[in-house]
Amino acid sequence: MKRFTVAGKALSVIFAVLWMVGCATTTPEPDTSQADADRAAATQADADAKRDAAMAAEKKAQKALEDAVAAAGNVVYFDFDKSTLTVVTRRTLDAHIALLKTNKDSLRLEGHTDERGTREYNMALGERRAKAVKDYMSVKGVSGYRGEAVSYGEERPVALGSGESNWSQNRRVEIK
Repeated sequence: MKRFTVAGKALSVIFAVLWMVGCATTTPEPDTSQADADRAAATQADADAKRDAAMAAEKKAQKALEDAVAAAGNVVYFDFDKSTLTVVTRRTLDAHIALLKTNKDSLRLEGHTDERGTREYNMALGERRAKAVKDYMSVKGVSGYRGEAVSYGEERPVALGSGESNWSQNRRVEIK
């Protein structure tokens, strides 16, 4: 019987050791803090890439608007003794309006006339032309306080001399 007791004790000791070893060798918990950090870094990198792409697209759109304004020019022309906007004038102004909607710049609209007519009449006509441009811009969404309409009448011609080719260059509004 003594053998059984020794064997029983040995078995008990073996089971106890195995149980302790089994408890000590449990699988480690995954490091969730590192996985969370990796996911957060990936999310941040994705957000940064999207922001950079949006900024690049915005710069490209801004450049396209600036190029359209440069192509359209800063001068619109009028028919003799008129202050009504032509289709060509409206296209030019639309390019400026699109650009102005992206910023807070102010502008100065300088109305001019040719040499025909009295000084007083030409000053009034130049003012009507500048105001026609300002009013069109206001209707299209550019706040009126951003633009100043002034008239120089016949005082600042770009083309000197008489004749339709010179006069047509002087009947204008300059956008500054």
